[in-house]
Amino acid sequence: MVRVKVCGITNLEDARVAVEAGADALGFIFVEGTPRFVTPEQAAPIIRALPPFVTSVGVFWDHPAGHVKAVAEACGLRALQFHGDERPEDLEGYALPVIKTLKLAPSDALGGRPPWTPLIAERYRKCAAALLLDSAARWSEGEPRQPIEWTAARDLTGHRWRVVLSAGLTPENVGRAVATARPYAVDVNSGVETQPGRKDPDKVWRFVAEAKGVR
Repeated sequence: MVRVKVCGITNLEDARVAVEAGADALGFIFVEGTPRFVTPEQAAPIIRALPPFVTSVGVFWDHPAGHVKAVAEACGLRALQFHGDERPEDLEGYALPVIKTLKLAPSDALGGRPPWTPLIAERYRKCAAALLLDSAARWSEGEPRQPIEWTAARDLTGHRWRVVLSAGLTPENVGRAVATARPYAVDVNSGVETQPGRKDPDKVWRFVAEAKGVR
């Protein structure tokens, strides 16, 4: 069964909704100047309230290793997601599992060209426990984005990668995305929100149910 990560958690109420709906992981964005940014002081009490076996994931973007490690320790993070231009050597030396984001053009912008991810992904083989495929469109403004080409995730799965599929996923399309890509996990943020940083409980429940209902 596919795992589900609900990202952009900013408050305890949304965290509890996601956990009760069956989310396997919650994402906390420590990227300054973005709509869902949280400080370690805000995130730590939410993370402490999570039940066992729900993974807290910290999202970082070209932050120095010392900063990442300090935030991880202060908050009790259990995984690290790197969303910037980090090189493989930048991701070495962490005690927690590392998720590296690769950014793709939306599916309607490929023009029939094959995805370029397998070759790029291989650079991260030794340092990343999983790859997250996301849109190249900016998410700092908090707007919804178009889905990426789901077959790119399926191709990487065939190369023995744990693939986390993101970008433009909603309760309405996540079932088709999982059936097509067969990813290790899916990651949702704006697709289950009422506004940036506030989750819609009904959408969260439907998203998790649709994703996990695919056989």
